[in-house]
Amino acid sequence: MASPKCLTRTSYHHHLHQTNYLSPKVFSISCSIINTKKNSIISSTCRNPKRTRRYEVIANNNSSSTETKHETYEGVEKKKKERRVRILIAGGGIGGLVLALAAKERGFEVMVFEKNLSAIRGEGRYRGPIQLMSSALGVLMDIHMGVAEQVMNAGCVTGDRMNGLVDGVSGDWLAKIDLLAPAIKKGLPVTLVISRTTLQEILLKAVGDHIVFNNSKVVEISQDPHKVVATLDDGRQFEGDILVGADGIWSEVRKKLFGTQEASYSGYTCYSGLVDYVPSYTNSIGYRVFLGRNQYFVASDVGNGKMQWYAFHKEPQIGSGTLEDHAGKKVRLTKLFGSWCSDVTRLIAKTREEMILRRDIYDRDMIYSWGKGRVTLLGDAAHPLQPNLGLGGCLAIEDCHRLIHELESIKKSEYNAIKSIDIASALKRYEQKRMLRTMITHGVTRMASKSLSGYQSFTFLSAFRLPVQVSEFLQMVSSYFMTWLVAGEADMLKKQDQQIEGQKQKVLLQYNRKRYE
Repeated sequence: MASPKCLTRTSYHHHLHQTNYLSPKVFSISCSIINTKKNSIISSTCRNPKRTRRYEVIANNNSSSTETKHETYEGVEKKKKERRVRILIAGGGIGGLVLALAAKERGFEVMVFEKNLSAIRGEGRYRGPIQLMSSALGVLMDIHMGVAEQVMNAGCVTGDRMNGLVDGVSGDWLAKIDLLAPAIKKGLPVTLVISRTTLQEILLKAVGDHIVFNNSKVVEISQDPHKVVATLDDGRQFEGDILVGADGIWSEVRKKLFGTQEASYSGYTCYSGLVDYVPSYTNSIGYRVFLGRNQYFVASDVGNGKMQWYAFHKEPQIGSGTLEDHAGKKVRLTKLFGSWCSDVTRLIAKTREEMILRRDIYDRDMIYSWGKGRVTLLGDAAHPLQPNLGLGGCLAIEDCHRLIHELESIKKSEYNAIKSIDIASALKRYEQKRMLRTMITHGVTRMASKSLSGYQSFTFLSAFRLPVQVSEFLQMVSSYFMTWLVAGEADMLKKQDQQIEGQKQKVLLQYNRKRYE
């Protein structure tokens, strides 16, 4: 027997003129609606158990209200057919969480899968800070003003001080990098560094723990014209409209899309250390890169009375980017950098052995397609960089901003309208608009690493007057390159409406005032 007709989906006008044709049981229900006081609203539930949505029936006698009732019904039908686009994200690192935040703020449905939130593809116990350049901070402000403000309050600003390249032995400047002027010119926050753990906690709180699945790794992917399915390592399956691989340089999603591809060893091993020490120069210097032949040393103020340093040395790999924390690293570093300037040797000497970690540095060759169908990549999963410029996290955040912008056009649509071709087109636009910037940055990081093989110290070359030429060249190149990096997505950010722009300027004013009080 067919289920009874749902009267609550029929207009008042229809009830009024069709009661003579209804069965006694249905007639009684209809009369109870008709006898309701004028202009009252009755909430009724369908008899059909498969239909549980509640509708409003508006009773009015004039003809104009009948038109209103039909419009209301059509609006309800439209809302019923609409659903949110669901984005599945593999990887809960900085890129994955920023994408989740952006998706949530733009009205997407989102789910994040991460194998281990406590040690996300990094150094685990003593994970170093992450550098957020003005471009990345501007993107965060556009995504979520409150989160950006928390990040800027928690971070240590280095862009308002002197930064650049120096000779490792003499400590003399080779090139000074101005990060402040380009930021002011573009109306962006100044470059800062922030603890990865702190940044992750801020993002997790904003995203919401309920949409982040910890201890969950995507191991299989399948897709058809209507959906993409992610299978986790515990056998659970989740359906979505889009899957984004934000799972780092050893990305499982990338492997499923393009097959196994060996990572490229950079030739350098990195020793990293965090030390409770405040040098006298931190009021005027943010970070410096000390250069030497086949080795270099990066030192940065990270706030809270601490300095973070990274020592890169050209030597055979230990394998697969794994960490090595056995004893003896401090002695080895003392031998490698013992003849360098005191600003380097003092940092090594003041660092406890257990706070020094070693890992090999890898990247991958650029690929010029990051996805297939409903699946794409971002951050290190798409374009892993060597960390010598500290730009990996920044590019991942910029990727998130561009990807969500391209997906806005399909955010809400009827089910049948969310077609694979629409999604694939949006993902392809995202790739094309991010490809040049990431390709240039990837090439520069590789070139910077390889160029150190032929580096000669300032003292050795002084007789040939080459240091001046080298420093002038480095000054010119680094100045143009860093200005370009700072700008980032600035041109796209200009398209914000006046209200958001006004709020952004208010936050920036408070932020800058706090910096110089």
